[in-house]
Amino acid sequence: MSSKNQDSQCCEKFKSKIGGQALVEGIMMLGPNTGAMACRLPDGTIDLETWEENNGKNAPWYKKTPLVRGCTSFVTSLVKGYKYMMKSADKQLAYEEKMEKEKEAKEKAEQEGAPAEKAPEPAGDGKDKEKEGSGYDVFMYIGIIVGVAMAIGLFVFLPKWIVGFIPGIKKRRIIRSVVEGVVKIAIFVGYMALVSLMKDIRRQYMYHGAEHKTIACHEAELPLTVENVRRQTRFHKRCGTSFIFIVLLVSIFVMCFVPFTVTWQRILASLVLLPLVVGISYECIRLAGNKDNLFTRILSAPGLAMQRITTKEPDDSMIEIAIAALTPCIPKDKEEDRW
Repeated sequence: MSSKNQDSQCCEKFKSKIGGQALVEGIMMLGPNTGAMACRLPDGTIDLETWEENNGKNAPWYKKTPLVRGCTSFVTSLVKGYKYMMKSADKQLAYEEKMEKEKEAKEKAEQEGAPAEKAPEPAGDGKDKEKEGSGYDVFMYIGIIVGVAMAIGLFVFLPKWIVGFIPGIKKRRIIRSVVEGVVKIAIFVGYMALVSLMKDIRRQYMYHGAEHKTIACHEAELPLTVENVRRQTRFHKRCGTSFIFIVLLVSIFVMCFVPFTVTWQRILASLVLLPLVVGISYECIRLAGNKDNLFTRILSAPGLAMQRITTKEPDDSMIEIAIAALTPCIPKDKEEDRW
């Protein structure tokens, strides 16, 4: 590497590849070589799981090729996000069930005058676990399919169906595409604002804020302590919220080139062009996350504004969870982590 490139790299702020997602009382982080999920159990302890990832220098071609990597990243993030969301919820339920069994055993022992026994761990041989795992996978994929179908209904079908009733713009595809996009954005903002009123979702948004602040602390190259993380911003250009907003904006641009004016044809065209829209959007968010100029600031502005809804200031216990999840994901070689 030339001295000029070295000086340029030293002057640039470090940007990490690590990304994450808020879970039920927990956070998932995905690094170049390692993924981790940290959850706060009802007794206050931290449960940590780690697994291998392949997002670094040895990643397969479809994770490196422009446009293609956006589609594969979107699908894998969707599947992993749902999988670990369900696992984090299961951990809370499993702990509560265990405590309930121990309480029942204690009460029974007191009645019989015998010492209380701990609740037994779930039994079962390897075949039972394999069956349970396969059943869980089926349930998980059904949930993903239902979620995707609902998203298509809300953000593809509904806006085009509504705009199809406006006679003045029905045959003017560019104006119609813009209006459809405005309706999609309104639905998205309204939906996120409404769900933020739910207590459980609000806590999840606080964990989302903890995730962002911890990654910001890592990118600032500060020690991962609660005090250092607390001082960081909860807004991040590479957030999934920003990505969705960019998808909505890119879909407006792409649909302006679709010649169809019949509603069902425009719906079908949107579905066919979705991989292209996602691919372009991913490259845009990579650019926004890597460069700081007028264009990327304008591109990032709507998503950052939206994060005022989808992230909240976390408490210290949530920051501890984020630190626990992030720490195993940091590779030894810093260059592997560079965005």
